Amino acid sequence: MAETLVLIPGLANTSSLYEAQIRALSADWQIMVADHTQDDSLAGIAARLLADAPERFALAGLSMGGYVAMEVLRQAPERVERLALLNTSARPDGDQAREDRLRMIALAEAGRFEDVIARLWPRLVSERGQTDPALKERILSMMRAVGPEAYIRQQKAILGRPDSRPLLPGIEIPTLVLVGDEDAVTPPDIAREMAEAIEWASLVVVPGAGHLSTLERPKEVSHALRIWLEQSRRGI
Repeated sequence: MAETLVLIPGLANTSSLYEAQIRALSADWQIMVADHTQDDSLAGIAARLLADAPERFALAGLSMGGYVAMEVLRQAPERVERLALLNTSARPDGDQAREDRLRMIALAEAGRFEDVIARLWPRLVSERGQTDPALKERILSMMRAVGPEAYIRQQKAILGRPDSRPLLPGIEIPTLVLVGDEDAVTPPDIAREMAEAIEWASLVVVPGAGHLSTLERPKEVSHALRIWLEQSRRGI
């Protein structure tokens, strides 16, 4: 049986975030996409993932998915064979980021979720990606599929996340840290900080990609994930 790769989407993202990666990797690995829409805490999301996942698995998360992945490591590190942190950060929110999240929650609670979508999506892609109507529609469709209620739960979960930087030096499994070179949400310097703190980490910076690198540069991200998975299989 193929080994299992558990994928965790980001904020207001669905499994469509990983459509290209699932297509590229599913012949060689069992793929499971975690449900991160039902709980309003990272602890709850991680517990749900662990209840659904096999005993041992590879784990990859993008943005919010990375926050959940680090919570999984806090709860059950022995079950994670390898880790991929994509376009994410180990840092907690600063004051401005917290205020922005609370403002977005208030808009969603007031029935103005379309305003939330309009404000969010341009920050998620590169400058070139903002001129791509098909990419825009794909991102907006994901957000609408998640909906305001789940979005509010997700934002509340993110608001409660701890500083994960102290966790990083204790990660002793093969780890991929990947970021787009135009990521405005979690820039390359944040990725380098994580990669330098994890002994077995490799850093991949994807040219021409913003925050949602899996959508903007699907082939490059799929290739990086395959190398990470194959290296782990060979015990490298």
